[in-house]
Amino acid sequence: MVDMSDDVHLDLLRLALIEANRCEPTPTAFCVGCWQALILSSGYSRELRGNTHAEANALAKLRALTPAEFSKQLASFDTTSEMTVDELLRQADVYTTMEPCSVRTSGLAPCADALITAGIRRCFIGVGEPDDFVQCEGARKLKDAGIEVIWLRGMEDECLAAARRGHDVK
Repeated sequence: MVDMSDDVHLDLLRLALIEANRCEPTPTAFCVGCWQALILSSGYSRELRGNTHAEANALAKLRALTPAEFSKQLASFDTTSEMTVDELLRQADVYTTMEPCSVRTSGLAPCADALITAGIRRCFIGVGEPDDFVQCEGARKLKDAGIEVIWLRGMEDECLAAARRGHDVK
């Protein structure tokens, strides 16, 4: 684990934790929050229809912006170029309360794959996914794809508690 002394990373993870706490608990899935720092898009598990996950929701919400909404979002970063969503994603950092999934029991695409396809730059993770449902290798998949993975220390208990809301404690 990398110990990040810069409080800004923990602050952004706290924003992702707020998203996780918005998630409706269910005993068969985790409550996860995600915050895309550069883009200021966020998401949480089951926010959108179809048993969706936090990272995939944040990406879907960004891609659903109208051209005018996207231009307004882009203007907030003082960029002079006409960037596309995909170009912006390649500069994005993602903060997620739990390691992006590498396996979905629902058959949907894993979040690690969605982040790899998006080409994000870095993924800051609050806690590894426990083996409650599957053995997760999301961080490894991200690293293998060339995405920098940074494990943030200091909020593991809070992230895990948020994830397991609605579960019988193991």
